[in-house]
Amino acid sequence: MAKNIKLVKSLIGRKKDQIATAQSLGLRKIGDTTTQPDNAQTEGKIKKISHLIEVTQA
Repeated sequence: MAKNIKLVKSLIGRKKDQIATAQSLGLRKIGDTTTQPDNAQTEGKIKKISHLIEVTQA
C-alpha cells in the first residue's frame, strides 16, 4: 500500500529539520502532493511533520 501526502501548511518559519523532511518527501509548496510507500521510514517522516500535512491511503 502507499500513502498520498499533501502539504497543507506553509514551511515558512519552520525548523530546518522539518523543512528538510518535507523536501525529502517531495513537498516544496502548499498544495504539493506526493505518493510514498508505506514503510517505517515514511512513517517517521510523517510523524515529524504531521501538523503540516494531510495523509490518505492511496
